[in-house]
Amino acid sequence: MSRKFGLIAVILVIIGAMFGGIFGRLPITSSADGTITQEKIVADYREALQVIDSNYVSGVDHEKISESSIQGMLWTLDPHSSFFTRDEFRKLYEDQSSQFYGIGVSILQHRDGVYVQSIIPNTPADKAGLRYGDRFVEIEGKDAKKYTSGEVSKNVRGERGTTVNLKIERAGTNQPIDFNIVRGGVPLPSIRNYFMLPNGVGYVGFTGGFQETSADELDEAIAQLKKQGMKSLLLDLRNNPGGLLPQAIEVVSRFVPRGQTVVSVKGRSRYAKSEELPALGDKTEDLPLVVMMNGGSASASEIVAGAIQDYGRGIVVGSDSFGKGLVQRVFPLPFGTGLTLTTARYYTPFGRSLQKDYSSGSIYDYYTNHDEDEAANDAKAKPVAVPVKTAGGRVFNSGRGIEPDIKAPALTFTPLRFRLNEAVFFFARQIVAGQIKGFENFKVDKQNYNPTIETNDLTINDKMLEALRAFIAKDKEYGLTAENINSQIDYAKSRLRVELATANYSDEAGRQVLLETDPQILKAIAAIPEARKLTGIFTANK
Repeated sequence: MSRKFGLIAVILVIIGAMFGGIFGRLPITSSADGTITQEKIVADYREALQVIDSNYVSGVDHEKISESSIQGMLWTLDPHSSFFTRDEFRKLYEDQSSQFYGIGVSILQHRDGVYVQSIIPNTPADKAGLRYGDRFVEIEGKDAKKYTSGEVSKNVRGERGTTVNLKIERAGTNQPIDFNIVRGGVPLPSIRNYFMLPNGVGYVGFTGGFQETSADELDEAIAQLKKQGMKSLLLDLRNNPGGLLPQAIEVVSRFVPRGQTVVSVKGRSRYAKSEELPALGDKTEDLPLVVMMNGGSASASEIVAGAIQDYGRGIVVGSDSFGKGLVQRVFPLPFGTGLTLTTARYYTPFGRSLQKDYSSGSIYDYYTNHDEDEAANDAKAKPVAVPVKTAGGRVFNSGRGIEPDIKAPALTFTPLRFRLNEAVFFFARQIVAGQIKGFENFKVDKQNYNPTIETNDLTINDKMLEALRAFIAKDKEYGLTAENINSQIDYAKSRLRVELATANYSDEAGRQVLLETDPQILKAIAAIPEARKLTGIFTANK
C-alpha cells in the first residue's frame, strides 16, 4: 500500500512541477468560477486516482497512468511537446551524443522476420561474426521470429558491457547459430556516406540528424571530396529529422559569412529568449550548392535549407519539408523520465516561420500528411500563404516549412516493386551464402566495409537475371510472374546490385547504387548550373 501511494505522490509531484515550474503563474480560466488554481487541479487529479484505485475492475498500473496523463496534457499544447519514459529519455541522449550501446547492425523487416542488412565495422556484431542476411530467431531466449524491427532494436540495445544472447538463422546452415554478444558503443554519425558523382559533383548523405559531431563530419567529407576533384556540392538532407541547433548553425556557417543571421529564435521564458543567431565561421565554401529536402526533413535540417534559400546561396530540390519550427527544451523529471516542452519558435533569416499549421488537433494527420506524390500534395488544402521577400527579391511562403525551388518526385514504390524487393533480397541472401549454383564465387564471408562502390563493380548480367527468374518461379508467395519481372527489369537489376553491394561492402555502398537511379538525385544534378549562377551572385554581394 505504501508503494502505491508513493507512486501517486510521484505523479502529483510531476503534475505540480508541470504547472508550477514550467507554466509559472499562468492562470487557467473557467466559466464556472473564474480561475482554476494549481491546487484545485492537483486535488481533482488526486481524487480521480483514488476513485480509480477503489473502484476499477482490476489492478492499476500507476506508472502507465502518469505517463499517459502527462503526454495527453502536453499534446493539448502542440504536437512536439512530449513525455519520455526512462528508456525513451536515455535514447534521446544517446541520439544526441552520436553513439548508443548495442551490437552494431542495421536491420530490415521482411515477410517472415527481421534480418541483418549490414554490419557496422569495429562493433560487437562485427567481432562476433554476424553477417548480411542473418535472421533473428531468438533474443534472450524469447521467440523473435515475429518481432518488428523496432522490437529487435529495443531488445538488442542495453547497458554497456552487458551480454545479449541471440539465436540466428543463416542461409546455408542446417541449425540456428548461438551468439553471446557483449554490448558496446555503436557510432551513429550524421553523414552516412559521401562520394563523387559524374562531372565533379560531390554527394554528401547528411541523413543521420544533427548531433555533436555533425559539423566536423561535414568538414571531413568536403575535404575528402575536394581531393577527388569536387567542383560542386549536393547536400542531401532528405529524411534528416533535425537535432542540435548549434550544429545546424555550424553547418550553415560553412556556406554563409560570419555574422549573417542563420535563424531567429522567438520565445518568452528564461529558457528561450528572443535572439538572432549568427553564422560563426571564419572561412566559407564557395562551391555551387544544391540542398535536397523531403517530408522527412525537419527542424535543424529546415533551418539549414531555409538559410541557404533565404540568402540565395544555393538551390533547394525535392519536395516540401516537414514543417517543424517549434523549439523544445528538455526537462528531466523524477526517476529518470523527462519531457520536451516547446519554449520558442524558429524563423529563417528573412522572417519565415518554419512551423506548419497544427490547428486541426489531429496528431495522426500532423505526422502522416507528407505525401511524396506532387499531384496529391498540390491538391491538398494549405494555409493561406504569407509571402516573404528574401535576397535578390525572391519570394517564399511562411508557415509551410521549406518549399523547394525545384520540385522533384521521389521514386515510386508500387506493390509490384515492393514484392520484387522482397524476392531480390532473398535471392541475394542465397547467392552471397554460396547457395546458388553457378554463382559460388559470389559467396561473402565478411563485408569489407568499403563505403563506396566503383561504377563497373558487381554488374548484373543476363545469366544472373535468369537465375533470379528461376529463384522467383519456385516461390509463389512473391506473387510475381515472368511478365512482372520483365516489365521491371531495369529496376530489378538495380535492386540486385544494391543488395550485392551491401552484402559485399556496406550499407553505404548499397545506398550509393540506389542513388544512381534516384529521380530526385538526377533532378538535383541537373540543377547544378542554376546553383552556380546563384553562387556567383551571392559571392559578388558578400
